[in-house]
Amino acid sequence: MTPLLRIDEPPSSARPEGPFALWRLGFRPFYLLASSFAAVSIGLWALQFAGWLPRPYLQGPLWHSHEMLFGFTLAVIVGFLFTAGRNWTNRPTPTGAALAALAALWLAGRVLVLTPFALAAALVNVAFPLAAAAALAVPLLAARNRRNYFFVALLVALAVADALFHGAMAGLVAWPAGLGIQVALDVVLFIVTVMGGRVIPMFTNNAIAEARAERRPLLERAVLGATLAVLLLDVLRAPAASMPAAALLAAVLAAAAALHGARWLLWQPWKTLRTPLVWVLHLAYLWIVVHLALRAAAVLGLVAATAATHALTVGAIGGLIIGMITRTARGHTGRPLQAGRSEVVAYLLVALSALVRTFAPMLWPAQTVPGVVLSAAMFSAAFALYAVTYWPALTRPRLDGRPG
Repeated sequence: MTPLLRIDEPPSSARPEGPFALWRLGFRPFYLLASSFAAVSIGLWALQFAGWLPRPYLQGPLWHSHEMLFGFTLAVIVGFLFTAGRNWTNRPTPTGAALAALAALWLAGRVLVLTPFALAAALVNVAFPLAAAAALAVPLLAARNRRNYFFVALLVALAVADALFHGAMAGLVAWPAGLGIQVALDVVLFIVTVMGGRVIPMFTNNAIAEARAERRPLLERAVLGATLAVLLLDVLRAPAASMPAAALLAAVLAAAAALHGARWLLWQPWKTLRTPLVWVLHLAYLWIVVHLALRAAAVLGLVAATAATHALTVGAIGGLIIGMITRTARGHTGRPLQAGRSEVVAYLLVALSALVRTFAPMLWPAQTVPGVVLSAAMFSAAFALYAVTYWPALTRPRLDGRPG
């Protein structure tokens, strides 16, 4: 039976040729592009937020959210899925010119949102997840890998959410642009819930013999169901409908937080403290619990909604991304699965960035601007460190001579 989320390399005796390997597998260009973009984009946004940038980088907070979701996060998701998809199916995913074209499409989207050409920006940004979905569907359908079809559907869902966002920003659809961002966040939350649930306990048990991280089927179904319920309520615009609807959403969010917390505890996170490649993933997943709890409080008007948003985007998504792009890049380039000093520094920078961005404005409102700048500096530094450190690994052939 094909595992749901296998990321180890399929056996092969073929030896790649040539010294430049950037276009040989999806993780290579998209991890490099995403990390470089995060380092630059977050830094520019912080300068804009603080009023230190003479000319604005983005048009406002919604565009900042858009770029971190449909730029940074989506690039990593696509790079990971193309890499994992080849291993799920033993069939090729985009490489060479096709992969370069997809990377160029993503890059065009990042440029066009800075221009007055709103229609072109919308078309290109919506086209990217649709093209990625089609490219992933080809090997999955050829191999009849039905268990992973839903990843194609989730990429299409992200394209729909982005289309609604662009339509709302242009005044073409009666759909709040902020709700489009929230729905996209919910979709990404579901993706990381699925991926995290498969890889974190597996990595934990592989690295730490005595960990005995568990997965219980009933709890797994409950976690996924609660996460989808949050998505459904957001699609139905429950928060704005009425006070009973808001109370319902808050109750579902609180239940989801409890279920995710129970799942996390079964993975024995306290046994991972001496293994950075593993504890970074556990720490990031804990931010999902924090996000859901804070969002439940925000729906009831107890805390600012931005605290919940940044617990998810910086803490959970940022933490899982820095953990996964280091581990999978090392594994898929034939390097030992061990975190060095630069990786640990990057992990700590992202964790501290999440802590400051989530809680500093809540606890010290007068220090919001310095807190945002400090958080952004740490986040940018973490991904700049990754881009510089991993540039050789991502652009050169595997050390063991295998393809990919």
